[in-house]
Amino acid sequence: MKHAYCAFALALVATPLGAHPHIFVDTALRLEINDRLEVTGVTVTWTYDDFFTLLILEDYGLDPDGDGELTQAELDELHGFDLIEWPEGFEGDLYVYSAGEKVEMPRPRPIGIAVEDGFITATHFREIPPVPVEAIEILQYDPTYYVAYDVSQGVSLTDPDCTATVTDPDQQAAQDAVEKELAGGSMEDIFNEMRVGIHFADTVTLSCAQPSN
Repeated sequence: MKHAYCAFALALVATPLGAHPHIFVDTALRLEINDRLEVTGVTVTWTYDDFFTLLILEDYGLDPDGDGELTQAELDELHGFDLIEWPEGFEGDLYVYSAGEKVEMPRPRPIGIAVEDGFITATHFREIPPVPVEAIEILQYDPTYYVAYDVSQGVSLTDPDCTATVTDPDQQAAQDAVEKELAGGSMEDIFNEMRVGIHFADTVTLSCAQPSN
């Protein structure tokens, strides 16, 4: 049995006594917008840091010569590696809200995999029940902050008349929230319940130009 996903599954375990991520992921989002100006789906691209990439390749027994180039057969074996485990309550570290209400989404399906310059890049697609562009808010984060996501690769939209705004988290406010949580609970509570990732999340909002008369 392959154990490559075990390292990624650690991201689901609360990080005790601090907010220090162990896996770093650069994210790109591409949002599908229909002719009624509703968001209907999102393509998510995750580029993992070089150390985590190395761990995964070693666990899978891929790239034994260390040249950073995988055969098509090796890429096929790696395809979808980060979507294998889907524990109860796990939401894929992607949260979509419409007018403040959380939008429930089906599980993603993997659509791409690549290894370039020592980094794994995995892509998946998630359907979004149609929600109006103007009311949507998207957050990419791991609740435990074991994984740090950064929407550094940008947000693109299928409608050229719409634009996306990515708002960075307030780092000082996030650290203050962590310190407050650390100060307010027992060691056991902190280990089991610490959920601070939302404070470090990038927030994506959308707007579209009004049609001219």
